[in-house]
Amino acid sequence: MSGQHLPPDRPDFESPDSEVPDFGPYPPGPEHTGFTAEEIDTSRPHPARMYDYYLGGWDNYEVDRVAAERVIEVHPQVRLSARANRAFLRRAVRTVVDAGVRQLIDLGTGIPTSPNTHEVAREAAPDCRVVYVDNDPIVATHAGARLTNAARTGFVLGDVRDPKAVLDHPVVRELIDFDEPVALLLVAVLHFLRDAEDPAGVIATLAEALPAGSHLVLTHATDEPYEGYPGGRTDEVARAGVEDVYKSATASLNLRSKAGIEPLFGPFTLLDPGVVRVPLWRPDGPVPDAEELNNTVFYGGVGRKD
Repeated sequence: MSGQHLPPDRPDFESPDSEVPDFGPYPPGPEHTGFTAEEIDTSRPHPARMYDYYLGGWDNYEVDRVAAERVIEVHPQVRLSARANRAFLRRAVRTVVDAGVRQLIDLGTGIPTSPNTHEVAREAAPDCRVVYVDNDPIVATHAGARLTNAARTGFVLGDVRDPKAVLDHPVVRELIDFDEPVALLLVAVLHFLRDAEDPAGVIATLAEALPAGSHLVLTHATDEPYEGYPGGRTDEVARAGVEDVYKSATASLNLRSKAGIEPLFGPFTLLDPGVVRVPLWRPDGPVPDAEELNNTVFYGGVGRKD
């Protein structure tokens, strides 16, 4: 795993908004023996490791940093979007826990970044149970060290493209009671599924296993300009540049409009204020101006299954 944990070679590196703790070479957790170098694909950038880099983390490889810097070059606001997306996650988790949910499945969780889902949830309800799911073995290694050592917390190496396998996994079945409400978190995940991979069908399969009172927390990247910004427009050159970078990654980027994202909620009824730019979803601080909202490329929303 050479090349991992090295700080990005840039003078402005810092832990943004104190969200990212000091990182280092963590040993595997007690239930995980790690992965050999041959089992980890370091020949192509991985979206989870690129996202870690946007947030200021060190748990990435040179190939991820190079790809992420190419994205930053054509779309410098990507770090702003990543941080806004992370802040939305915290607010949404608090909302579903306040609604009585005590079980959460975080699909496509990415590299652990404190505060993690279980930490946020347990601030409101210490008895919450959380299962993290990701398809990157590196995420699994870090989860063993920093997530699954916590009680009532588990990790599954799985892919959202195979939702039935995730639902049937022994770790999920051990921690999640499907007779009680569950919160599904699909935060910055579904834009890595092509239309042919049927993201709506993935959610439908997951939703079918959940009882009434369950929730869906979802964010999705877009190239659509913010409707409240008169100067907003789609930067075709930037979009093409970002999409081109992800073509060489382990998953392509599939940007969708608000009209294309809303149907993904399927049987989940949207809570107010619906699908909006993530800083506008139940903000707990000052709302960014229209230009910053235009530069924040994530839509987000929370739905409830009745």
